[in-house]
Amino acid sequence: MDLFSLTSIIIALAALFGYINVKFLKLPKTIGLMIVATLFTTLVFASAWINDRILDYARTLIGYIDFQEILLDVMLGFLLFAGALQTNFGQLHVQRWPILTFSTLGVVSSTALVGSVSFFTFNMLGLNVQFIHCLLFGSLISPTDPIAVLGILKNAGVPKSLETKIVGESLFNDGVGVVVFLALFGIASGGSHPLGNEFDTPQMPGVSSAATTEEGAETLQGSPNISPDKHEISIGIIGELLAVEVLGGLALGLALGSVVFLLMRSIDDYEIEIMISLACVMGGYSLATYLHVSGPLAMVVAGLIVGSDAVRGRSMSAQTEKYVDHFWEMVDMVMNAILFVLIGLEILILHVKTDYIYASLIAIILVLAARFLSLLIPIRLFAKRLKFAPHTLTIMTWGGLRGGISIALALQMTPGMNRDLFLTVTYGVVIFSIIVQGLSIGPLARHLVGDQTATG
Repeated sequence: MDLFSLTSIIIALAALFGYINVKFLKLPKTIGLMIVATLFTTLVFASAWINDRILDYARTLIGYIDFQEILLDVMLGFLLFAGALQTNFGQLHVQRWPILTFSTLGVVSSTALVGSVSFFTFNMLGLNVQFIHCLLFGSLISPTDPIAVLGILKNAGVPKSLETKIVGESLFNDGVGVVVFLALFGIASGGSHPLGNEFDTPQMPGVSSAATTEEGAETLQGSPNISPDKHEISIGIIGELLAVEVLGGLALGLALGSVVFLLMRSIDDYEIEIMISLACVMGGYSLATYLHVSGPLAMVVAGLIVGSDAVRGRSMSAQTEKYVDHFWEMVDMVMNAILFVLIGLEILILHVKTDYIYASLIAIILVLAARFLSLLIPIRLFAKRLKFAPHTLTIMTWGGLRGGISIALALQMTPGMNRDLFLTVTYGVVIFSIIVQGLSIGPLARHLVGDQTATG
């Protein structure tokens, strides 16, 4: 099937599902789309009891879609830039230290907790998993998803300062989460992660890829600093990867945002200025991939700079500001619609077993508990100095939503890494997170915080 036909089908389904949600369900767009897409997928499965032609066609259609490539290489840069553009830079600056702690130490500690406990519990279920693969699962499920968080928290009524912490953490913890995932992936595959060379799939967002065989016995090649025969990644290599990917992404984002500011300040033409912002995302993300730095972080920083009040006031006229905001709101809405429809449809590729369902239920509880514990010390550390809103720990735990990025990373795992198990479990956590947590985070915040919800 050609690309245009495939894209047309997905957009048509997104429009139809969006209409059903607005007309009948009246739920927040991302949650409503996810629910309608999941119900549609359930009906497709049910149709196989009568005739399996529809199910076979649907699976064939999904087989044409490379979810990882669509999300990580195409959509993610647009979504992160659009989200950062709408984020309050002043509040983010005030909360910078807790956000930095949540997005680094929080991700690492949650990875260790989820990996360790899932290893024991999954083996108790007779699933025969290895510890390194459980850590790999912990690294992909621990970072909160900025797309899900931004799409759901906008109208949830969470206190503003608390919303900034959750959104800011989700914008920045992807870079750290991907670095941890890459390091563990290199260990699990028996190779060393390359730094600075060209290589093959699987592709990570804004980072270099690794060569993979069908059996999952990958050899990650090409580092000038590591012998290909070594089956380990040292702390030094992980630190180097962190510095190159994360710090490089931040530096590139700063440069891109500054260039966009200078260009927009020198003219007053909203059409060209929108094109400049679009070029920033498309050209900047491609440049990040070429330089082997974090594209997601570069887009976040660039979006924060372009969207900050100080830059807006000096580089955009009132008319330009209105059109730029409306353009990126539309991009954000369309891509979110496509993404959450794809998440629902990708259920068709799962190989679900009864034991996997039990493991998913355990993982939901485990991921929430790990998030609670990983946030506990940082929140206690910063609470007095920054006067956190009441029940910050509870709301941040429940508001830490997972989404498409976790699924895309799970799809990178090989059959030898219990891919079917961890992909099913990841889906279970994501669906619970978006639907149950997403629908209840607003009422929970209003119940716990009361009148402070609006102001934070």
